[in-house]
Amino acid sequence: MTDTALAISLGDPAGVGPELIAAAWARRFADDLPPFFAVGGPDLLAEAAKRRGLSLPVVQIFHPAEALDCFDVALPVLAGIDIDYRPGAPDREGAEFALASLTEAARLAVDGEAAALVTGPIAKARLAEVGFDYPGQTEFVAAACGIAADDAVMMLAGPSLRTVPLTVHIALAEVPRRLSTDLIVRRARIVAAALERDFGIAQPRLAIAALNPHAGEDGRMGDEEARIIAPAIAALQAEGITATGPHPADALFAPRARAGFDAALCMYHDQALIPLKALDFDSGVNVTLGLPIIRTSPDHGTAFGIAGTGQADAGATIAAIRMAGECAMRRADR
Repeated sequence: MTDTALAISLGDPAGVGPELIAAAWARRFADDLPPFFAVGGPDLLAEAAKRRGLSLPVVQIFHPAEALDCFDVALPVLAGIDIDYRPGAPDREGAEFALASLTEAARLAVDGEAAALVTGPIAKARLAEVGFDYPGQTEFVAAACGIAADDAVMMLAGPSLRTVPLTVHIALAEVPRRLSTDLIVRRARIVAAALERDFGIAQPRLAIAALNPHAGEDGRMGDEEARIIAPAIAALQAEGITATGPHPADALFAPRARAGFDAALCMYHDQALIPLKALDFDSGVNVTLGLPIIRTSPDHGTAFGIAGTGQADAGATIAAIRMAGECAMRRADR
């Protein structure tokens, strides 16, 4: 256990984030979770828990250090901001609350007052209406850390698989133009270093996916494998990083293939997220690599349609909290 608790931002208060934080605290002993505190929303969290049929004692704290003293008996909530609970009804006020919670939670992690940052799901379109000028929370957190967005790498991690999309929220037609040997090499270095530092893997094995069907089939279905991806793999191998490929993506995620690597680097968003969500939908975690802090998030959205109904599964939130705590402990032990 670290000597500071994890900070959790609530995400959009009209989504499933608040109720899943409450559910995670209720399972803190059963799932052996590290101490955490919510950044804002004491009344919101209590009402969200009530709608889910949970009895949630809440203690307002005024400094993160207080969280360790009360976590076992109540959910620590940092005082300062709150909002009425209106599940399934996102609005501007809720977006402002979500941004305030995220901003303060990130600051606490960057300043070392929190052991790690776990972010609740947001509605990007709503946040854009209140001045959120980032593609997503990954880029926001990178900026808070003083890190260039290109050096903050998204990894999706579950019990069965870890994947990294080398390009993220862009049109599929843009992917070949955005790929480069330098991009693959730079991000693979970040992934390898993070797997060693934060996940305790002494010699990480990286599988590099092909872009085209059948890995281009000797150029008959595209030349990106020979022109961009293979040179990157050769450069990584020359640096002593265990990297293989380009692997045809249609065979890369079978059980036997998964046993041969620790993370798969994929060329585009869906190539990475489809297998992860197919295998680990309720336990997938979004981890940002390359930061001076630990940041995780459940790999799902706000789910406005089921917010407040008790149907949302807390597995991914619990996995994100557990993974953040494990990574924080490994950094503390180095």
